[in-house]
Amino acid sequence: MQTQAKAPRQRKKATNLSIDGGLIDQARRLRLNLSQVLEAGLVDAIRQHERVQWLERNRAALEAYNEHVEKHGVFSDGLRTF
Repeated sequence: MQTQAKAPRQRKKATNLSIDGGLIDQARRLRLNLSQVLEAGLVDAIRQHERVQWLERNRAALEAYNEHVEKHGVFSDGLRTF
């Protein structure tokens, strides 16, 4: 998961997008930088998608670990003093 909000500057690519006109008007009134807003949104969307994929790929291992802990506890159960 290499996505970073403050990644080193990379070459930008121009693109055409279709966006609701009302949203564009609001963004302009608020003086939002559309490129920055889009990049930040993409970073969040990519992270969320990668998180979901990771959980799907590792679901069996997580369930097996949780089942093991339910049956046997964790290694430090006899060592904890709190």
